[in-house]
Amino acid sequence: MSNFLPVKEQLDLLEKGAAEIIRISDLRDRLEKSRQTGTPLRVKAGFDPTAPDLHLGHTVLMRKLKHFQDLGHQVIFLVGDFTALIGDPTGRSATRKPLTRDEIQQNARTYTDQVFRILGREKTEVRFNSEWLDKLGFEGVIRLAAKFTVSQMLEREDFHKRFQDEQPISLHELLYPLMQGYDSVALKADVELGGTDQKFNLLAGRELQRDFGQEPQIVLMTPIIEGLDGVQKMSKSLGNAVGVNEPPQEMYGKLMSISDELMWRYWTLLTDLRQSEIEKMRADVQSGALHPMEAKKRLAHTIVAGFSSEDAAREAAEQWSRLFQQKDTAAITEEARIALSSVAAGEVPAEISAPVRINTAKLLVALGMKPSRTEAEKQVAAGVNLDGATTTERFIEVRNRPARIVVRVGKKAKVAVIEA
Repeated sequence: MSNFLPVKEQLDLLEKGAAEIIRISDLRDRLEKSRQTGTPLRVKAGFDPTAPDLHLGHTVLMRKLKHFQDLGHQVIFLVGDFTALIGDPTGRSATRKPLTRDEIQQNARTYTDQVFRILGREKTEVRFNSEWLDKLGFEGVIRLAAKFTVSQMLEREDFHKRFQDEQPISLHELLYPLMQGYDSVALKADVELGGTDQKFNLLAGRELQRDFGQEPQIVLMTPIIEGLDGVQKMSKSLGNAVGVNEPPQEMYGKLMSISDELMWRYWTLLTDLRQSEIEKMRADVQSGALHPMEAKKRLAHTIVAGFSSEDAAREAAEQWSRLFQQKDTAAITEEARIALSSVAAGEVPAEISAPVRINTAKLLVALGMKPSRTEAEKQVAAGVNLDGATTTERFIEVRNRPARIVVRVGKKAKVAVIEA
């Protein structure tokens, strides 16, 4: 028997944050076989170096690679230096502008530097798909293309939409799934990781492996993580991203700005904490044993420390506290005294130390920060900053009246003093 953990324990970590696994029974069997023979699985994830810097959205897959690596499997960080010449058409409404070889090589260097902030350098197999795709030749491309039909390609959601909208689809874009699928053949992958938007490409790898006499890879898909706004996917072009190379203070501050609900997605997809531990923390927040801001501080510290150091994370936390909790709160002199009965959600307990729920939208109206409940509820859905942390919760809990809450909406800030 090998040193691999029992399959159930491995799956406890590997299934964390997974949106879909094709198929979970196959993964279980493959892990058991690996454990019996002592042979690690070969697990690949590909990244096209189409931009020089990575953000936390890119690291979701890298984090899952790390989980396989921590369990003793062989992970392959595949740099798509050849496929970047085509440009992944996933989610695109127009053909990508092609990059030059020099641009790709420069971006690839920064990628490989950044990935080892998550993966172990000595344990990671770094490959470039130009290694085999350069050699494939035109005959090889034709043979690959013969394995798929045009109608199969048009079943792909983004191609289908562009076709229906009479948007052009270049022939070279149809080759992209073939190239990605052939990567799995060349690497003899047991598992391939990808986002949910990559499903078509990932399944193409399974089909090609069957054609080449290989056992088809297991596909493990992760969700597309939302950016700081909690609505759109993380993207530097949308201004809602957290860059891997950002200074610790900036990274910490951005993470503290997310909503309480989004915080749990970040705990699941951007940390190595097991899901059972995350659920325990969430239960503590719901019971009042742990303040949501404290949970968010732990998250920001964990992520910053992972990309920088413990000292850098502590310093970033101290700086954030000085700027946003002490200095800013002290600078706000406008206070509004509000009767608890006007903002409470439900009955008000007689004991002043008893917890009571506050309707967040009612609080905004009472403070004069929104003219109506309708406008206030829209603002709450978008996010309201309470005591330095952004939340989208319709109700908040206060204790020990009178309660003092710093409320921020855009550039407006007031101190709500809620009296019994």
